Amino acid sequence: MSGRPLQARALHPYQAAALVFGSSAAVLVLEITSLRLIAPYVGITLETNTAVIGFALAAIALGAWSGGRVADVGNPRGLIGPLLLGGGALVLLITPTVRFVAEWVGPSQAASVALLLAAVTVFAPAALLSAVPPMVVKLQLASLSETGSVVGRLSGISTLGAIMATFLTGFVLVALVPTSVILLGTGGLLALAGLAMMLAYRGSRSTRGPGIARRHTAALLTLFVVAAGLSVLAPQPCDTETRYHCASVLTDPERDGGRLLILDTLRHSYVDLDDPTHLEFAYSRAIVAALDVQAAPRVPLSVLHIGGGGMTLPRYLLETRPAGVNQVLEVDPGVVSVDRERLALPVDERLQVTVGDGRVGLALALADSADVVVGDAFGGVAVPWHLTTREAVADVARVLVPDGLYALNVIDHAPLDFARAEIATVASVFDHVLIISPTGELAGEGGGNIVVLASEQPLDRVAIGAGLTDRATPMSMVSQEALEDFLGADPLVLTDDFAPVDQLLTPYG
Repeated sequence: MSGRPLQARALHPYQAAALVFGSSAAVLVLEITSLRLIAPYVGITLETNTAVIGFALAAIALGAWSGGRVADVGNPRGLIGPLLLGGGALVLLITPTVRFVAEWVGPSQAASVALLLAAVTVFAPAALLSAVPPMVVKLQLASLSETGSVVGRLSGISTLGAIMATFLTGFVLVALVPTSVILLGTGGLLALAGLAMMLAYRGSRSTRGPGIARRHTAALLTLFVVAAGLSVLAPQPCDTETRYHCASVLTDPERDGGRLLILDTLRHSYVDLDDPTHLEFAYSRAIVAALDVQAAPRVPLSVLHIGGGGMTLPRYLLETRPAGVNQVLEVDPGVVSVDRERLALPVDERLQVTVGDGRVGLALALADSADVVVGDAFGGVAVPWHLTTREAVADVARVLVPDGLYALNVIDHAPLDFARAEIATVASVFDHVLIISPTGELAGEGGGNIVVLASEQPLDRVAIGAGLTDRATPMSMVSQEALEDFLGADPLVLTDDFAPVDQLLTPYG
């Protein structure tokens, strides 16, 4: 047998452990932050999550396979440094590539382009970094008698790195620093590790001479510096990155106090800082028209709001029903902070804001404790699936008083498959359901905001219709006959076991 013994080529055990731990951790940081990076352009949906995760897994598979093959035909020790440095530079390129190109193509094409760019930019660095662990394993194999223990130990350390990065990124980093900073730090650490490896093992890198090796190093360093500069200069698509959203507050040039809250791709809420009774969005006026029929103006109501956003309706009710109580369930603490700091949300004992998941908060609410439940929670343009199911609607019915009202805001577009399933789900729990749509039709409906009203008691169609007219709401009630035709004989009812909300939705625009 020729060549140097395998033992002579082995890395120090701690160094080997650090390399497989760090490279695997970087891939998971990259995967999680990339999902947040594209959210301002494509929203947060099951499809986008699946696409990014799928591309990352494909990159891991390709990188591991390729890294193992290369390790068997050459000296992998001299390749680890360049892989880390190149991977770090490509990590830094993700932010500017997605943001510059998305800004250049404009909002109409940003969604498809951002998803494509994220797939490409995630794939390349993830593949490079995933080639590192098999190379390290190759270096550490001293004999066949210890193959199992070496592979098992390093595989376990690699998996541990991925796990720790997942928890650290998801629970800590995204709550403390912007996505671009996380990627900048990750790319910088990878580059430093790569440079350290390249300096430590200069003699193992190339058989074609030190000049070629120096040129390769210079090219990688140039790529890193350019990527770092572009990352710093990349446009920021929002004002604040919260735990779940990319949030912006825009000033309405036509109203001095008008403020528009943008969460990712959605115009989520409109608030007038000078006049909380101003309701800009038509669906908000439609819900208020129903509330005025549920209880005469100024009569106090106990209202549970699932989803806060800019808290337009709670503000309105504080002003118009001063003796009432509003409880708001908002999952994103960052959105609540934006409400307080930039949208002047009042601190009032009649407005109780709970930061937490809407379904969990709903389950904790007391039975017969609310006159009205308002469902207005969205992740992108989709109602979170676990708030759409028959079990969730049954919990709403439990929380409502016997003659209480459930008012739900749904966004969908033709052919309205999700709207059909959600209306059928609500109707499977409540005896009386009334639908308000942009045109008063559902068949052939273009879509947009659809308001679903439900109660165990009959709903006064005449009074609600008059309220829509009084409030100049460009929305109309759907006739009972049209609703029955729309639902059909056997509509899908969503359950906790089967709620394909994202697949039923038609993409916005």
